[in-house]
Amino acid sequence: MKIKSIHAFEGSNIYSLRPVVKAIVDVEELFDTPTKDIGSFNALLLEVFPGLAMHRCCLGYEGGFKDRLKEGTYLPHVLEHTIIELQNVLGYEVAFGKARSTVNPREYTVVYEYKNEIIAIECVRRVIGMINKIIDGQLPDINECLEDMRGIAAITDLGPSTLAIYSEAKKRQIPVRRLGLGSLLQLGYGKNQRLIQASMTDSPACIEVDIAGDKQLTKKILQRYDIPVPEGQVCYSCISAINVAEEIGYPVVVKPLDSNQGKGVSLCLSNEREVKEACSKAFEFSKGIIVEKYFEGRDYRVLVVGGKVAAVSMRRPPTLLGDGVHTVKDLLELENKNILRGEDHEKPLTKLKLDEIAKEVLKKQGINEYYIPWKGQEVLIRENGNLSTGGTAVDCTDKIHPDNCNIAIRATNCLNLDIAGIDITAKDISSPIGGTNGAVIEVNAAPGLRMHIHPTEGKSVDVANKILDMLYPNNKKASIPIVSVTGTNGKTTTTRMIAYILGQDGLTVGMTTTSGTFIDGECINKGDNTGPNSAQQILCDKRVEAAVLETARGGIVKRGLGYDFADVGVIVNVSEDHIGIDGIRNIEELAFAKSLVIEAVKEDGYCVLNADDKMTPYFMEKAKAEIILFAAEESNEILQKHLQNGGKGVTIENGILVLRNGEKVTPVIAINMIRITMDGLIACNIENSMAATAALFGLGIKVEAIKEGLLNFSPNSINNPGRFNIFDIKDFKVMVDYGHNPSGYKSVANFVKKLDCKRAVGIIGVPGDRQDELVIEVGKICARNFDRLYIKEDIDLRGRDPGEIADILYDTVIKEGMEPANVDIIYSETKALEVAMESAKRGDFIMAFFEDYDEVLKVVEFYKKKYEKIEVVKKEDASA
Repeated sequence: MKIKSIHAFEGSNIYSLRPVVKAIVDVEELFDTPTKDIGSFNALLLEVFPGLAMHRCCLGYEGGFKDRLKEGTYLPHVLEHTIIELQNVLGYEVAFGKARSTVNPREYTVVYEYKNEIIAIECVRRVIGMINKIIDGQLPDINECLEDMRGIAAITDLGPSTLAIYSEAKKRQIPVRRLGLGSLLQLGYGKNQRLIQASMTDSPACIEVDIAGDKQLTKKILQRYDIPVPEGQVCYSCISAINVAEEIGYPVVVKPLDSNQGKGVSLCLSNEREVKEACSKAFEFSKGIIVEKYFEGRDYRVLVVGGKVAAVSMRRPPTLLGDGVHTVKDLLELENKNILRGEDHEKPLTKLKLDEIAKEVLKKQGINEYYIPWKGQEVLIRENGNLSTGGTAVDCTDKIHPDNCNIAIRATNCLNLDIAGIDITAKDISSPIGGTNGAVIEVNAAPGLRMHIHPTEGKSVDVANKILDMLYPNNKKASIPIVSVTGTNGKTTTTRMIAYILGQDGLTVGMTTTSGTFIDGECINKGDNTGPNSAQQILCDKRVEAAVLETARGGIVKRGLGYDFADVGVIVNVSEDHIGIDGIRNIEELAFAKSLVIEAVKEDGYCVLNADDKMTPYFMEKAKAEIILFAAEESNEILQKHLQNGGKGVTIENGILVLRNGEKVTPVIAINMIRITMDGLIACNIENSMAATAALFGLGIKVEAIKEGLLNFSPNSINNPGRFNIFDIKDFKVMVDYGHNPSGYKSVANFVKKLDCKRAVGIIGVPGDRQDELVIEVGKICARNFDRLYIKEDIDLRGRDPGEIADILYDTVIKEGMEPANVDIIYSETKALEVAMESAKRGDFIMAFFEDYDEVLKVVEFYKKKYEKIEVVKKEDASA
């Protein structure tokens, strides 16, 4: 087997509402060989991955997968289960996976759930390598693989602080996204989003965080607020440090001016020699050092969150307990096998290191790493209690004296921090500090949470819960209203209408469409922006108060959704437009892809569906939330049954668009008053208006606001560019529309039939990635409904040869009876439009089905101005 491609889906996708990896694998010559026929494959596989014997598989019982192996299953199925098992062994609880063949019998799509994207992608590579070895009868070294993968996990996993906040956000159903591979999280969407990195939020200014990082400046500020701190000074030479130590009196502490995690810190120095040695260490981490009075006592960390003490821990330096048998080095290695200890921050405790600092601490005790401590003897490995260097923690949250709480809160407030870790040295935290009982040593702007979440002794404190309570107090919303619109025809217009009406209702709306990304009506990114990246761009913008997202098939299939769950999901309709693209073979598969939009809707949200669409019964089965149906006729059977069961709907009754809530009927607006329908003549825009009304109804927008919006939303180049835009030119009209499939062409043709025009002229074309059958159908529609045709081609041929689409259209319209004299092929759409307008007759209605709206619009505006100038000249000549 070998990998053809790998892609990770971050959020909801067509395979799962959870993050998954999709791998296309080539099974090569063994594509049709069951594993029971590949030598000792099954036995070796279970020897390497014994946990596979417990997998249920599709049989639904423990051991089901093992039975499938005995019966004979194929390698992609084995790959799916083995990847899941490897992740489980590494500590990631995942279960979902599937393997499906593609059109190529040798190639399979293997999809599997993940928690760590880097690990998940590495898993498929490692597992394929091991399976290939097993096929050859070799036994791969699983232990080497696991050790290597655990090293990668230690680097790429979320740290305990970040993971706690991430998990709490998920628990509260707050949208949460990891930005990059570090510890930065985005919580919520739009105006309600917050950023947090480990425990540092987006509230403090950079300068305030920098102040907290400057130990001496922090100390001066704390002194100003009468907060007890150790006496001391900043020094930039060893001589100065010795002088300061003698001035303030031994014992002293020497530490770098701007380091963290206890790096370069030396405690309880009692003479000049020790200060010199301490200076050498401290200057490795900073150009300046602090020499201050040493307070004898215990090391406490007070966590302040939102002006309240959230948790308190006593940190203890790492020690080893002698057994009279093992050396210090042996004892350290044994302790590092403790399952609670890991690299850096991956576990509740950090592994101990026998580095130069540790050796120096041993030296102070008159021993080295080869010393054998007697049974019960405690050996100090570090002088500080930082968890990052192996220290342990004891919860003291219930023991802190109220005065000390007040001091910690004041220390946090005077630095304008919302979260801070206040380091206090005190003999007893349950007694007020000050004098000889202790002082505030440091203020940390990004305190670790691990000691509170996973204390070595005492109860765990749910500090992540307290942090999220601060970020979103009193059940403040973390998200914003999100509407996701998909379908084949009308989704752009529907999206624009919803966004327009929400904007008229006073909200700052973010919108993604095929023409660009917009915030408050301003285009911030031009182009076809209907995929997840564009959605995330909107949802990351703090100006946005509501998001309306056009969600196209391509983005859904290739990259999934750009959000967790929407408040309203809309499917306007589905037709055979994209069959044959992105592996979609029929309308059922297209409906399956688009159904993701209504599956990813909040439990208290709404799914808006078109009762007139033949795929709606299927969609109703897939919908995860309450359904609102819309239909052009109130007699629609699906709609009537839905209403009889107490459901909600939108329909037309006696020419009036109405809301239905069971038996209750609420009139909204007469159809002929909805401007975009042009006096009720454009049927597809009546459909789009109903879809938009249903979505707005689901969002709780008042009927008066919906009516006002429908009344004012115009089919022009400002509100709805490229959709039924009609321009008066001289004594004829030009309509510009993005019809590019049979349904779009039918909608335009039906509209033109209702107009009193002398001649219907079409500038027609079809995108090259459509099937021949659809191109022929467009040709037939045009032959039956247009008097004059100009056939053009898109600049982007989408895999076709030049002239291929035009030839199919030409042959079709001629076969359908059009006179060759009334059909011209002009490949450039702008040139075709120029010819059509130059040749236009009084009363002509020219319909330009465009690829590039801006270029077509330039031609229209040029001729509009040209003919206006001619008219002005004629009038001037006549008056003369």
